[in-house]
Amino acid sequence: MIKIIIDSASDITQEEAEKKGIRMIPLEVRFGDEVYLDGVNLMPQQFLEKLIESNTLPKTSQINEYRWTEQFEQLTANGDQVIAITISSKLSGTYSSAKMAAKKFAGKVFVVDSLSAATGERILCDYALRLVAEGKTADEIFAELEQVKHKIQVIAVVDTLKYLRKGGRISAVTAFAGELLSIKPVIAVINGEVKMAGKALGSKKSNNLLMQLMQKCGGVDFNMPYGLIFSGYRDEYLRKYLEDSACLWQDHVSDIKDIPVYMYGSTIGTHVGPNALGVAFFANK
Repeated sequence: MIKIIIDSASDITQEEAEKKGIRMIPLEVRFGDEVYLDGVNLMPQQFLEKLIESNTLPKTSQINEYRWTEQFEQLTANGDQVIAITISSKLSGTYSSAKMAAKKFAGKVFVVDSLSAATGERILCDYALRLVAEGKTADEIFAELEQVKHKIQVIAVVDTLKYLRKGGRISAVTAFAGELLSIKPVIAVINGEVKMAGKALGSKKSNNLLMQLMQKCGGVDFNMPYGLIFSGYRDEYLRKYLEDSACLWQDHVSDIKDIPVYMYGSTIGTHVGPNALGVAFFANK
């Protein structure tokens, strides 16, 4: 049997993982002196609330080699093989730790650097589950994931520059000027790193820029997993985006309510803050 394990940077909670029949290993998230297990006793909605209330950004600890080894021992005990999917190696040392642990399980454990996070990592996991269901071997699944992961796109419109400034990704002067002008930045996971992909004045123009960037990379491959990502209490931003981008979905879904929507957790949520909206998909190219 082939088993899938993924870290919580995918924003897959422990409860979701159990429903999917996979194993989720949580990252630790620290708010001051309080330490939580991501996706176990800190859900995305709770994370957002704490992020807004906190004066400083939370810190996330990578999953070390010992914890990966412990999981691999359990999962391979009955002779099963394991596909491990991790957050981008450029965002965390978690992948490196998993690779080191996997050396003890030659031929049994295959580690995939997703070069992504959040829903980008999630959809790679969903595709892996599809390949398992199709009866592919562990070697075949690993090779396929290594190939298709480069097609994953994660693009998001950020409502506030506050958290990008706190994280040091933009200067205080740029953030202040941007807030005055109602600039909405668009960020993306590019080559495994979170980077600015563009900026626009106001929500409508930022939604248009988001659509342009999606089309620029070939559009959504609707034969593969995909989803929207959101961080907020009210869904008006989400509804507005779906209205503005109806042309992208109308020929592929019978109802926009069928489009999967997930919440940002701690990994990307720390940078985007509340009311950010994005898409994660395999590029149709």
